[in-house]
Amino acid sequence: MAKTTAKDAQDLFRALRSAYAATPTKLKIIDIYVVFAIFTALIQVVYMGIVGSFPFNSFLSGVLSCVGTAVLAVCLRIQVNKDNKEFKDLPPERAFADFVLCNVVLHLVIMNFIG
Repeated sequence: MAKTTAKDAQDLFRALRSAYAATPTKLKIIDIYVVFAIFTALIQVVYMGIVGSFPFNSFLSGVLSCVGTAVLAVCLRIQVNKDNKEFKDLPPERAFADFVLCNVVLHLVIMNFIG
């Protein structure tokens, strides 16, 4: 049973790797951006755990900024993906403009929350 489970896991990773290799470069760049945003939020959480959370609203706004940016980037990836039939008529330039506008609004709210 353990050998078949290990083989199944290897087959799964091989299939995921080959599928991701076929992913267009612009989607891979967005994926890296999402991973960076989530990694930054995790670093902030670890830092708060070590140092403390004295200005809690600053910590909260920093983490929410990172998570919000990651969510907006995932939305951009969904809209830019050519395989997604729901946003087929939406040009990539419009999707990117929506992404930038939403990021500006998000960060204005975050700056207001910091005080």
